[in-house]
Amino acid sequence: MTSRQQWESKSYQRDTGFVSDYGADVLSWLEPQSGERILDLGCGDGVLTHKIVDSGATVVGGDASESFVNTAKASGLDAYVVDAHDLPFDQEFDAVFSNAALHWMLQPEKVIASVKRSLKPKGRFVGEFGGFGNVAAIVTAMRAVGKELDGDINPANAWFFPTVEQYSILLEQQGFAVEEIVTFYRPTPLPTGMRAWLKVMSNPFFEQFGDKAEQVLDHVEAALKPSMCDHTGQWFADYVRLRFRARLD
Repeated sequence: MTSRQQWESKSYQRDTGFVSDYGADVLSWLEPQSGERILDLGCGDGVLTHKIVDSGATVVGGDASESFVNTAKASGLDAYVVDAHDLPFDQEFDAVFSNAALHWMLQPEKVIASVKRSLKPKGRFVGEFGGFGNVAAIVTAMRAVGKELDGDINPANAWFFPTVEQYSILLEQQGFAVEEIVTFYRPTPLPTGMRAWLKVMSNPFFEQFGDKAEQVLDHVEAALKPSMCDHTGQWFADYVRLRFRARLD
C-alpha cells in the first residue's frame, strides 16, 4: 500500500519556502481588516499567517500536519490540527483564506461545504492553489518512469487541479457568488533543485520503490532536465495557479 503524503516543517521551509513568498500577493484579494476573524486553512508553518495577523485581524491557523501546526504555534500563532473536509467551526469567521493547500484536499465538495459552515453570513472565501495543468511535465515524467518500473503510477498525480469553470461550479453549488477567478502560468524557480522538490512534494510515489527510490529519482530528474533546467543549472517547476474570491450570497 502506498504511504500518505507526510510533511516535515524543516524540509518544507528549506526546499519549498517560496510557497509563502508567492502567496503574499494573494493577500491583496483577501484584504484583511482590523477586527475581522479569519481562518487560514492549510496554514503550513504559519509564515503567511503572520502577514494576515499584521493587518489587525484575529487569525486562526488550521492544517492537517501536526509538524506544521507545532511550528506555527511555536511562532506565537493560534493554530490547530484540522481536517478541512470537516472543520469544527460554525459561523465563526468573516473570511476563510487558503494558499497552496486546496489541491491536496481530494474531496473539494466537502471542503467547500465545510468552509461554508465556518463562515458568517456574507462571509468570503479567498485562495490560491494549483489549477489545471499544474506541474504537468513533472507528473508526466513520474508516470512514465513509474510505468516503466512497474510501480503504482497513481501517487504521481495525487492532487486536485481544477479548471476555472470546474471550481466556479463547485463554489456556486454551495451558495457562493464568485466575484473573481483566474488562472495563470507561473514558472517557479526551485532554490534547492528538482530532486529536493520531488522528495518534499511527492514522497509517497518514490517511497514505494524502497531502497531503489534514489535510482527512481535519478530517472525522473534526468527526464525533466532538458525542459525544466536552464543553461545556468537553475531548475523550475511548471506551476499553473488558480486564484479566486467568492462570497456567500
